[in-house]
Amino acid sequence: MLSTLALMAGLFAGPAQADGLSLADPQFTYGIFGPPRKSARLLPGDNLIVSFDILGISTDDSGKARYSIATELSDAKGKVWFRQVPREQSVVLSLGGGRLPAFAQVDVGLDQPAGDYKLKVTVKDLAADKSASLTRDFTVLPRGFGVVRFSGSRDPDNQLPTFRPVAGQTIWMHLSVVGFERAKTGGQPDVTFEVQILDDKGKATTAKPLSLTVNKDVPEKAVALPLQFPVVLNRPGQFTIKLKVSDKVSGKSIDAAAPFTVLSHR
Repeated sequence: MLSTLALMAGLFAGPAQADGLSLADPQFTYGIFGPPRKSARLLPGDNLIVSFDILGISTDDSGKARYSIATELSDAKGKVWFRQVPREQSVVLSLGGGRLPAFAQVDVGLDQPAGDYKLKVTVKDLAADKSASLTRDFTVLPRGFGVVRFSGSRDPDNQLPTFRPVAGQTIWMHLSVVGFERAKTGGQPDVTFEVQILDDKGKATTAKPLSLTVNKDVPEKAVALPLQFPVVLNRPGQFTIKLKVSDKVSGKSIDAAAPFTVLSHR
């Protein structure tokens, strides 16, 4: 089944408050405020995050803003699969301005029917009694072999988003592999995983890719293989992380790539 989570996830100084409330710069991202995600086609078991800015939100004399976020998920026929009622929230815009970064997240269950869906996010400024909405379309694919829930964090438990990676940090990359098959003898999967990072010229940053094989100790009822690995950000620049995952039992393999930027610490 589908479910959503909508939260305020950070605050920065922004432009002066506008006359009305609006939601600006929506984009799909890998993880909360992660690199842009170009595709809105998801396998069951994946999640989809849309990040956006709330513009023109009103504040009191102490800089406190009061608002709510509601989400609604519907399919191409208009059937509502999930509706999250407005959640009242408050935050102090310590740096001033009327800009507040936020996000909404869609979790796709393994049994979600394939098809086209629509996510509607509505934000209400409670003090000013003004609302603004955005709508984004996405597609759930049939169940199959692939990588889902690809994201980065500042901790191995995936609780602290990376926001803007800076040289000198170590970030943890997280993903899960779904749709794998199991060997007839022993009942274990046999999945190999390779990751290679390329610089802005397309050159690999290491002579050999990081490699990992999962072929033992996987519980019988497990339907996803969660994987994680650290990436040491030793210099600034533009990079691309490339993934190749192969299922030796079924003979299937998939490739994925995501660009990311490492900022200078100076």
